[in-house]
Amino acid sequence: MAEPIRVLVTGAAGQIAYSLLFSIAKGDVFGKDQPIVLLLLDITPMLPVLDGVVMELQDCALPLLKEIIPTDKEEVAFKDLDAAILVGSMPRKEGMERKDLLKANVAIFKSQGAALEKYAKKTVKVLVVGNPANTNCLIAAKSAPSIPKENFSCLTRLDHNRARSQVAMRCGVPASQVKNVIIWGNHSSTQYPDVHHCLVNMSGSELACFDAVKDDAWLKGDFITTVQQRGAAVIKARKLSSAMSAAKAICDHMRDIWSGTPENEFISMGVYSSGNSYGVPEDLIYSFPVQIKGKTWKIVDGLPINDFSRSKMDATAAELIEERDTAVTFLGNK
Repeated sequence: MAEPIRVLVTGAAGQIAYSLLFSIAKGDVFGKDQPIVLLLLDITPMLPVLDGVVMELQDCALPLLKEIIPTDKEEVAFKDLDAAILVGSMPRKEGMERKDLLKANVAIFKSQGAALEKYAKKTVKVLVVGNPANTNCLIAAKSAPSIPKENFSCLTRLDHNRARSQVAMRCGVPASQVKNVIIWGNHSSTQYPDVHHCLVNMSGSELACFDAVKDDAWLKGDFITTVQQRGAAVIKARKLSSAMSAAKAICDHMRDIWSGTPENEFISMGVYSSGNSYGVPEDLIYSFPVQIKGKTWKIVDGLPINDFSRSKMDATAAELIEERDTAVTFLGNK
C-alpha cells in the first residue's frame, strides 16, 4: 500500500461535502489503491453535525480511509496537506450586496490561504469551490505566497459538465461522446460556455458541435443562457443549491489533477491567468481549457477565437477584474 495522503475538505458538515466525502474515501478521486487521511474542517457550531458525518464515514467501512480528523481549528486542518478542497464559504443571504459577500469571503480565504502557507506542504493542490470561487481562489493564492500559483484552481467543471450534458441531450448521445466544450471566465452568470471547439461522436464519427447540433441559434442563445443560469434554476426547483452535481464535478476536477486528462481532450478549470495567449488580463483566476499531465496543468494554446467568443470572454474578464479590485481593497494591501 502507498503512504496515505492528507486531504482536507472545508465546509465538511455542509451538503456538498455530504455528497463528496464518500467518493473521496472510496477511492474514486485519488485512486483505488491510495490510502487517505481525511481532514474535515467546519465552524464550531457545526461540529455536532460533523460528528454525525464522521460516524457515517466510519460506518461505510471503507478500506482506504485510514483516519478521519474533524476539527474547527485551521492549524489542525491544514497540517501537511497533499490536497485541499475549500468548499466552505459565506453564502449570499437575501438582501446581501455582492460587495458584502466579497468582504466576508475575503476574510475566510485570506485566513485559509495563510493557514496553507503556514501548515500545508508546498506541493499541496488547492481547489476552491466556495463562491465567488474565482476571486476566493485568487485571495487564497495571494495569501500563500510560497505556494506556487499554479497549485491553485477553482471549480468550473460543474459548468463544463452542464454544457457537455446539454449538447449530449440535444444530439441524443451519452455525455461521454461530447468533448472539448470550454467554460471561459468567471463561475458566475457572465461565464461563456463555448462549443466552437467541441466535438460530438455521432455513430462512430466525430463531428464539430455546430454540425452535430444543426441549430446555430440555440447554440448561440438558449444553450449559453441555460448553462449560465443552471445553478439558479436548481435552487428555484430544489430550494437548495447544487450539491450532488457539484460533488461529482469536484471529483472529476481533482481526479484529472491527480491522474491527468485523456489524450486530445481538454477540460475547463479556473487557473491563474499569467502569460496566456488569449489576451486575458494578468493576475486573475480565469477559467480556461486545460490539459493536465504529471499533476501540472497547461492552458490549451492557439485555439482560434471569433468575434462572438471574444466579446463574451472580455465581458466575463471585466467582471473578474472588478471583483478582484474590490476584494483586494478588503485585503488591506495591494
